[in-house]
Amino acid sequence: MHLRKAQPHEAEALWHLRNQAIRHGCHTCYAPEVIARWTPDVMPEKAREMIAGNPFFVIEDEGILAASGFLDLQNASVEAVFTLPAFGGKGLATQIIHAIKQEARARGMTRLTLSATPNAETFYLRQGFVSLGESLYPSPLAGADLQCVDMEIAL
Repeated sequence: MHLRKAQPHEAEALWHLRNQAIRHGCHTCYAPEVIARWTPDVMPEKAREMIAGNPFFVIEDEGILAASGFLDLQNASVEAVFTLPAFGGKGLATQIIHAIKQEARARGMTRLTLSATPNAETFYLRQGFVSLGESLYPSPLAGADLQCVDMEIAL
């Protein structure tokens, strides 16, 4: 397995990874129709822009993009940490978080934030993040306000 930065031409594969992770991991948190709207097969073009404009990390295993996540430079936040269900439990998301933290420190950031889906809160607590409380994240794509847990970490 190889950790590296993603390239914009990989956007569609990363969109597929995202959708598979959400469909598998979030089914206990959100209604099926919300997940269906939140994970359309057609990728919005802004997804490619996120890859091009931010340090976007992937872990590749024999040509398969198995995990992803990026540092949102504008907001000093952790975004899009996803693992393909078949690769779950292997520590790939932890490697992605470590890469994001390292990148943030190298850029002089002293704090990171994120909005976690309820099923991911425990994972982020294990990574050193602290919960700040629940919130509703407005998702135009999902057509709903998604219940989330706001979190932060001092670097």
